[in-house]
Amino acid sequence: MASDMELQLKGYGLTTAEILYRMPDRQAILQSYIWQHYDLAPHFPEMKRFLQFWQETLDGPLHSVRYVHRKLISAGDWRALKGEFIIN
Repeated sequence: MASDMELQLKGYGLTTAEILYRMPDRQAILQSYIWQHYDLAPHFPEMKRFLQFWQETLDGPLHSVRYVHRKLISAGDWRALKGEFIIN
């Protein structure tokens, strides 16, 4: 499993999704679930995998999904430097 920093350096950004779903025994009631994971925009393979798992495994049918995505590290944030600090 890659660390958070490794994922960010590979272009992943933080995706947060608010999932509204219907209660299995009370279809008129909507519940909210917040999901957050590092993912690749614009295809969002991690979120799609999670939503597929939800539909195949969990009883509460999905109503809607709203999401935001933010790259925490971009190409301009990193640059190569040459130098050395010697600390006694």
